[in-house]
Amino acid sequence: MPNDHNENDHNESMDAPIEDTGERIDAGPLAEWVPAMRLAISGAHDADVPCGSCTACCTSSQFIHIAPHETSTLRRIPKALLFPAPRLPAGHVVMGFTEQGHCPMFVDNTCSIYDDRPQTCRTYDCRIFTATGVDASEDGRHHIARRTRAWEFTADASASSIVSDAMTAAADFIRAQRSSIPTELAPATATQLAVMAFELHELFIAENAQGTPTIATPTVSTFNTALAARPAL
Repeated sequence: MPNDHNENDHNESMDAPIEDTGERIDAGPLAEWVPAMRLAISGAHDADVPCGSCTACCTSSQFIHIAPHETSTLRRIPKALLFPAPRLPAGHVVMGFTEQGHCPMFVDNTCSIYDDRPQTCRTYDCRIFTATGVDASEDGRHHIARRTRAWEFTADASASSIVSDAMTAAADFIRAQRSSIPTELAPATATQLAVMAFELHELFIAENAQGTPTIATPTVSTFNTALAARPAL
């Protein structure tokens, strides 16, 4: 997912909300997406997103993090387009965007370095907003927000329903308790909020007296302990 440094400092050409078209797009079974997304976030494999003709993530004024080990990517991007990534060790860089809010590698409506695209792009999956109930337009990402409102997951089992409810409960909890989360760990953007809610949603699932999974609310202390223990991305 994008390491969206200073994400609010953007000039996306469409700062007003974009009207939905009423289109609905199959996001696939939630039960299959969750473990796949977990692997993508960990970097174990690329996200498999049925983008179709959508290029919202390439045209939404996103700062793209590139790590030092991504040598094939760094060779393809002019150094003038890269600058040090805030709050990350030396060697980590971010690539900005054009005046139109497009990735500078997005040429003729396609990625000009697709085979060598950054890991951030490889693992980006806007369905995480849909799953967690986080609105991408909170950061002015109206094109992405319209796409995420169109996604529809298949939740054909009670277990999937509980997972879905837990992710939205996690996002709601983080919003409500933001001031109680350590500043250095608190989400600064909608993307970071969605990823955090996804990664920690299992804290919001417990079994009732009958052994049936149900939604629970962890203490702030329990949540912050789990948050601090997350592997560094």
